[in-house]
Amino acid sequence: MRLTEVRTVLLTGPCTDDPWLSVFKQSRSAAFIELVTDTGETGLGETYAGYFFPESVPLVVDYLRPILLHAEPFEPDTLDVRALVARMRTCFQFWGRVGLGAAVLAGIEGALWDLAGKLLRLPVHRLLAATAPSTLPAYATGGPSPWPFDDLLRKVEFYRSLGFSAVKLSSGYLDSTTREELEFSVDAEVEKVSRVHAAFDVNLLLDGHMGHREGAARWHVSTARDVMDALSPYGLVFFEEPLPYDDLAGYAELCGGPIPIAGGEQLTSYAEFTGYTFDVAQPDAAWLGIDAFVRVAAHFPRVAPHAWSAGIGVMQNVHAAFACPNTLIVELPPAAGPLHTELWTLEVHDGVVHRPDTPGLGVHLPHSIRDRYPFRPGAEEFSSVPGKLMRS
Repeated sequence: MRLTEVRTVLLTGPCTDDPWLSVFKQSRSAAFIELVTDTGETGLGETYAGYFFPESVPLVVDYLRPILLHAEPFEPDTLDVRALVARMRTCFQFWGRVGLGAAVLAGIEGALWDLAGKLLRLPVHRLLAATAPSTLPAYATGGPSPWPFDDLLRKVEFYRSLGFSAVKLSSGYLDSTTREELEFSVDAEVEKVSRVHAAFDVNLLLDGHMGHREGAARWHVSTARDVMDALSPYGLVFFEEPLPYDDLAGYAELCGGPIPIAGGEQLTSYAEFTGYTFDVAQPDAAWLGIDAFVRVAAHFPRVAPHAWSAGIGVMQNVHAAFACPNTLIVELPPAAGPLHTELWTLEVHDGVVHRPDTPGLGVHLPHSIRDRYPFRPGAEEFSSVPGKLMRS
């Protein structure tokens, strides 16, 4: 058996069916990698790079394709995913060890694991670990905290109606009409958390999004510490990205305090993670790869996947999360759109995600969805700066 085709599939479709997120983000692009063998078996993976810079993904896939097409023949039980990934990483290590190259390789790796699982008739988490729990806690990733405050309460109520018992919100507030951020204050964060807790029996997570901010909007460690101290009575599951990623010393200083500090969604290699101190690491298997996710989890006390890609990338993260004994909670897009629900096999009930036991990743990419959601340039995501503002 050999690999005979390596394809990139770019699609653009609705970002979500969540009305509280679609007001800010209507469309998303996604980049999938499809591997085909000479006997007709296929493997599917996704790179989160397709959400940000989809046009770049086919270039990297084309660069690496010859390595896959010239790989040694294999039997169902001899496809060596790690050896092939190491070979590709060696090839482009000068420019792809981290960043875009590593992120695209994560999608190819996902497709290889999917293929290996299908050939062996085993779910990918079983290829990574001998045992896995039947369920894991999940949270609704809610994005911006809308203003006025009654909108925020309606938003949390919506996620509770979907069965989620845990919800993540952004720090600060975003005006639902103007899309302008309101001035941040520690008192506002305390009021937000206290009022949501008073209205709902829900576990809260907060996200500082400091990996996306510049200038006066970026917190220093003193600001972050003030926030953590003020919120310490409220039992947050964790606080994500309270500092920009260039403040490694600040992360080390904050960790071990009253609120678990989480981070890592922008890191594209295991080696990058080892330079940071996190109470909860947040690798993304569609960004640094499934195998590196598991290695990161072994390096930190707890792990909680970052998962905001389309459906195949989310499943890469779900399988990796089930393979790790120290998974705290799983991020899931609530009221997910068709680029999720028509691709994955996922069960979420009563605040937990059930272990996926379909062979491979439990994903598919039917031609009907390829026809309905052709790629549309310009639907990418980025952090707004002067001269390039997100208005999707």
